Amino acid sequence: MRDFAFELSNTKVEELQTFSQLLNKDINTILNEALDLYFETKQKELIEKEIENDNIMTNLDYDEFWDGVELD
Repeated sequence: MRDFAFELSNTKVEELQTFSQLLNKDINTILNEALDLYFETKQKELIEKEIENDNIMTNLDYDEFWDGVELD
């Protein structure tokens, strides 16, 4: 595992401490759950964007697709 540094605002640290007490959960658990939700949401967004891009490429009907094409 690579070490890296990150910073949290005082407000976020206070919120983490508060939710840790309210939920009776370790702060690391809360952060891991939050990251899991973030990654899941972003993955869905990427998939939806990919589907949307595929639809843009394939939304022509038969006549529109072949319009102007000459076969010899």
